[in-house]
Amino acid sequence: EVQLVQSGGGLVQAGGSLTLSCAVSGYTFNDGAIGWFRQAPGKEREGVSCISTSDGVTHYADSVKGRFTSSSDNAKNTVYLQMNSLKPEDTAIYYCAAALSIATSPGWYDYWGQGTQVTVSS
Repeated sequence: EVQLVQSGGGLVQAGGSLTLSCAVSGYTFNDGAIGWFRQAPGKEREGVSCISTSDGVTHYADSVKGRFTSSSDNAKNTVYLQMNSLKPEDTAIYYCAAALSIATSPGWYDYWGQGTQVTVSS
């Protein structure tokens, strides 16, 4: 059974930092991709970042480029999303998801984490 268990998140002031973790089990971790998505109230789920766990290639949405960094620790089957210079508009529920290859659309992802709330106060 594939499981993605998220941790991290919480409340932070604008300009602050948070790190999200996504621990993956039951999945060929080093031959796929992990994506990060977020969904704010009343808005559609949007892609934030994705990383290939085989070669470390990353992709970022324009809205987070230069502020967020995705990394993977293949020994721990865990992917991280380091979020710096957070803004109130980054407030959302963040999800990690697993796919066979790097992709920006949520439709390509087969397995999802439980989601974690990130709230950035102004």
